[in-house]
Amino acid sequence: MTVLRCRGLRKVFGGQPILDRLDLTVAEHQVVALIGASGSGKSTLLRCVNLLEELDDGVIELDGEEISAPGVDPDRVRRRIGLVFQSYNLFPHLSVLDNVTLAPRQVHRRPRAEAEAQARELLDRVGLGAKAGAYPDRLSGGQQQRVAIVRALANRPRLLLLDEVTSALDPELVGEVLTMIRDLKSEGMTMVLATHEMTFARDVADQVCFLDGGRVLESGPPERLFGDPVQDRTRRFLARLRDAGRL
Repeated sequence: MTVLRCRGLRKVFGGQPILDRLDLTVAEHQVVALIGASGSGKSTLLRCVNLLEELDDGVIELDGEEISAPGVDPDRVRRRIGLVFQSYNLFPHLSVLDNVTLAPRQVHRRPRAEAEAQARELLDRVGLGAKAGAYPDRLSGGQQQRVAIVRALANRPRLLLLDEVTSALDPELVGEVLTMIRDLKSEGMTMVLATHEMTFARDVADQVCFLDGGRVLESGPPERLFGDPVQDRTRRFLARLRDAGRL
């Protein structure tokens, strides 16, 4: 089953196309990694899928429903899509538990007891059960990012979008977040992640998409795309990463 389908997406900022007739398909339980140089359109694509940016052209479908159509309620769509940013965006005046349960209680109208029980279960699963009463400034960066992911999961999303979720972390904290994403993959979560962690993309993704100039220039299984890319532009991008010791 296809969960996400993007057809001919176009987004222009200041006369410059950031997405240029981009196509993307994501199947159920699939993990798709978006790679490419800064400015290639990875973050803009995720923001458009979550309807935080308005398209200039193209169609986005979620489970066959055109969510980019005029008149679609973006809040209704976002209840089915989780988006985690590279900055944690936790509310500093709320505890971990209140950060995680805010949307389930206020948006989905779940009873507090039900929302808190689910939140505690999720926090326990990622080793943060003891931090439920803590405030964000008492957590490490890796812990805050795991809370941000748990907050997205608490809404029971159909699709999880992850935008460079390790880029703001110290190197020693990256591993704990990547372990959490591996666990989500093993549980069948459908995910699209923009990442500069090439080794992680190669290990966890079912499909890797190389974005260049606002398009998916090349895509394929990680072993094929990293091992034998077809496009010269992809080969040059990966060669630079190897020279820098990042692949």
